[in-house]
Amino acid sequence: MMTSFRVKTACALVIGCGAVFAQHGVAAELTIATVDNRDMLRMRELSEDFVAENSDIQLNWVTLDESTLRQQVTTDIATSGGRFDIVTIGTYEAPIWAERGWLVPIADMPGDYQPEDLLPTVRQALSYQDVLYAAPFYAESAFTMYRTDLFEDAGLSMPRAPSWDFLAQAAEKLSDSDEHYGICLRGKPGWGENMALLTAMANAFGGRWFDEEWQPQLEGGGWRDALDLYLSLLGEYGPPNPEDNGYNENLALFQQGKCGIWVDATVAASAVTDPEASEVADRVGFALAPDHGLDKRSNWLWAWALAIPTSSEQSEAAKRFVAWATSRGYQELVAEREGWSQVPPGTRASLYDNPSYREAAPYSELVLESLRSANPDDPTVQAVPYRGVQYVAIPAFQGIGTAVGNRFAKALAGDISAEEAIEDAQWVTEKVTEQARFAQQ
Repeated sequence: MMTSFRVKTACALVIGCGAVFAQHGVAAELTIATVDNRDMLRMRELSEDFVAENSDIQLNWVTLDESTLRQQVTTDIATSGGRFDIVTIGTYEAPIWAERGWLVPIADMPGDYQPEDLLPTVRQALSYQDVLYAAPFYAESAFTMYRTDLFEDAGLSMPRAPSWDFLAQAAEKLSDSDEHYGICLRGKPGWGENMALLTAMANAFGGRWFDEEWQPQLEGGGWRDALDLYLSLLGEYGPPNPEDNGYNENLALFQQGKCGIWVDATVAASAVTDPEASEVADRVGFALAPDHGLDKRSNWLWAWALAIPTSSEQSEAAKRFVAWATSRGYQELVAEREGWSQVPPGTRASLYDNPSYREAAPYSELVLESLRSANPDDPTVQAVPYRGVQYVAIPAFQGIGTAVGNRFAKALAGDISAEEAIEDAQWVTEKVTEQARFAQQ
């Protein structure tokens, strides 16, 4: 540890950092940008094992909240800044950035990487022209989590495949403002926060972002009905100031026993059932994401993945770390240190064939079904010209989704009406569409 400290101090004080590292046997210094969720923080902790086995590589970590991560990584990679050697990105960015030549293909990986073991839906979502450009660390869909004890006390039975109408009725019966809230949902604005849930909801209600001619459709009935129910659920049965709550905030509320129902990412399952982190670990049930009777559920497909920018000068060393962190060996390391239930889920078929994991994660069957049923090529009731379930896989969507998410969050806070939010959402989407000329791309 003292040698590492002295090397880094020297690099901060003198020019020629590469020479300093070379003198101490360090061939590469990798800067890794990642998101501040529990699985990524665990990867950072366990990376000491990687460094011990790869003494010629040093790791520098930049750990950020989701929105800040996206802003900084997008800026750096689009300008070939070279700040990061490994970046944490998702299924939205990977094919778009690969098409632009910003990412190194995930090929010829060192060690026992086994790309054939990756779940096909996840691998395809992170590929461009059938070439993988980001190695999935964990993948998620969405499903329903609920308090089994509260349901029993209320005389309710959760269906395996609930509807939004059922959840609304249950949230009303479970709501107790002194003890817990009937339902918790994402309200924090952002294309990957409230708009992930709301887009998935709109899909189930028959909504879509664009018709086949790329004309925005946010004033359609599907969006209106979904937004009305969403505002009603959180306004009447949700926590105070729901517009401040994203995934992490709702996770904390559920772990504290404050939520009767929570519809969100399947990756939360291990956290809400962890007795060291959750006060209700032994009182959690799971069901599929809700539908609205139109043969589409409000589940999505997402993966946090590790990618290597073409601007990195350390791509071979970066591949060594990426292969380590996304391998079956890493899963076994997590299982050894934390238990099988804490293994990053959703990426490898072998995990779901593993009896030890299935026993430790009784929700694994529902997670796998949710992942497999989320189809980016067929996300909506009516036909659409785009790919993506909870997002539209076009470069301009980050801006559109963020702007629309801000308007819907204002409606949730009571600053504007639902009608005004819908009109604003339609207007901004039309304007960006006209400027981007999607149909010509």
